Amino acid sequence: MVEQPARCTEERRACCCVFPIVSLENYSLWNIVIMASDDIAQLADALSKTHVGDGELSYKGLGLKLDNAESVEELVCEIEQYHGLRALRLEGNTVGVDAARAIAKALESKDQLQRCYWSDMFTGRLRSEIPTALRSLGSALMSAGARLTELDLSDNAFGPDGVKGIEQLLKSPSCHTLRELRLNNCGMGIGGGKILAEALIECHRQSLAHGAPLKLRVFIAGRNRLENEGASALAKAFQVIGSLEEVHMPQNGINYAGVMALASAMRHNPELRLLNLNDNTFTKRGTLAMAQALRHLRNVQVINFGDCLVRSEGAIALAAVLREGLPILKELNLSFGEITEAAALVVAQAVTDKPHMEKVDLNGNCLGEEGCEALREAMENMDKGDMLASLSDDEGEPDDEGEEDEDDHENDDDYDDDDASDDCNEDNEEAGEIVKENGITRKDDSPAKPQSPPEITSFLSCPSAEKLLQLGEMRTDLQQTVDASDPHKAADVLLKIASLYSEEPETKSAVFETIDAVLKKLLSGSALQSYCFLSTLLVTMGILKGEGKVKKVSLVPGQLLCLEHAVQQEYFPQHHASLLYTFMSKKSEALESCSSASENLSSTLEKKCHGQRLSH
Repeated sequence: MVEQPARCTEERRACCCVFPIVSLENYSLWNIVIMASDDIAQLADALSKTHVGDGELSYKGLGLKLDNAESVEELVCEIEQYHGLRALRLEGNTVGVDAARAIAKALESKDQLQRCYWSDMFTGRLRSEIPTALRSLGSALMSAGARLTELDLSDNAFGPDGVKGIEQLLKSPSCHTLRELRLNNCGMGIGGGKILAEALIECHRQSLAHGAPLKLRVFIAGRNRLENEGASALAKAFQVIGSLEEVHMPQNGINYAGVMALASAMRHNPELRLLNLNDNTFTKRGTLAMAQALRHLRNVQVINFGDCLVRSEGAIALAAVLREGLPILKELNLSFGEITEAAALVVAQAVTDKPHMEKVDLNGNCLGEEGCEALREAMENMDKGDMLASLSDDEGEPDDEGEEDEDDHENDDDYDDDDASDDCNEDNEEAGEIVKENGITRKDDSPAKPQSPPEITSFLSCPSAEKLLQLGEMRTDLQQTVDASDPHKAADVLLKIASLYSEEPETKSAVFETIDAVLKKLLSGSALQSYCFLSTLLVTMGILKGEGKVKKVSLVPGQLLCLEHAVQQEYFPQHHASLLYTFMSKKSEALESCSSASENLSSTLEKKCHGQRLSH
């Protein structure tokens, strides 16, 4: 049973109950008393509203202006007399340096304190005051030998210097037991993010040396202007800690480089349940890296990538992960990501078999009125209509579906296609670090790929039906030149071969045989790799808007006829056919020159997709 603070409670009651009933006759006297002891009465009234019990002492939201030691005498008395204090709420007040010192002295004996809710408690204070106040409070906790489980300093605009104010506390044994750290909207900046990361790494190192490593579960640091450097520094800490269950880092100005670092770190946190990176900038590379990480996480329930510029290729990659992983996912937010109708439909199809799915948010994308209706209809047909969030803020269809953005890689001079293809590489960390030698991407613990025979090299440099026929049985060796981890090269090789299609029987047979060998290999890997390849193929064909420096081809009917042949084969899964059909069934300028072949391919794809629906 918790012992109550007898003396302070009696004083507080006495102060608050001097005039339990105020009549009209004695109103003037009451008013004079209040005016004469305004400060004492204000604090006494505030203290009368505190909740004392269950180990918690709360002054939450009382709006107290605590400037000096005198102003906190009653509060300090409450703390000192509260035996078994486990939680202290100071949020919603404003605490000066001298007041903080007085409170800190009272905390020096509170060795059972575990939870400090200290958000929004420096309103109106100079930024230079805050670190001093925080050091005082932190030193008291360390002196007391407190073992914190929760620390909330959100909504305190203390900047990098404020992080320095808690640096020693975070490194100390008082935080070895920390489970939840909330630093939302603190203006930490890049510098603060780096200081915080180093403190957490040191905390883990020291706690590990004591045999009880830090097991931080919840990390919240939205609206802190961390940018790439701050996010990357924290990613190193997350990778070391490895116990995170919730990560909230919205609105931090992070783009693909920081997102890739965070994605790598998330793979080392297998218990992750919630990931909120809303309002940062993923683009294709960031999304592919995050998709690769999510493949390894089995406990994720909530993903919030809203307003992250995921775009269509990224949405397709995430759809692949939905198909092969994330078994208990409940919520997916891909709102305001410049996702087009067809890609949104691919996402919708991917959630069909998610038994725990409750909400899919695709609002604010580029679906258009007809696209919104198609998406609603698709979800309803799958009996998932109530799962779809509102589409009221849709941005409408883009005007340049087949054109790439010139601004996608502004300030991004080091971009090349290999960087993007690496993100689709499967199990890179388990199989060895990816390195580049002479422009070739390979694993550093694997031998370099053997050089292709000169006949194949000659064919690929200048394809012709004659050269293909001359290859004879070597034609199937063309599959060795492609890899799903390099979707750009794979798409280029496939389309080169398919462009040689002819009704002449020998040539037709040779082309089909080669196409089958190449596609069978490309579609045999993970769903993420095959979806990356198919989306890259669609971009190369000019059917899907892509990012980066993608060389597009002018389609010829033979290429579509080869695809029509391929989708009828056993190696071509129905869900891959469904992905292609979703895009092929939409109007596209790229297909106008091959209208007849395009219609045949769409018809064949529809039949295969219809077979899928019947099988369900």
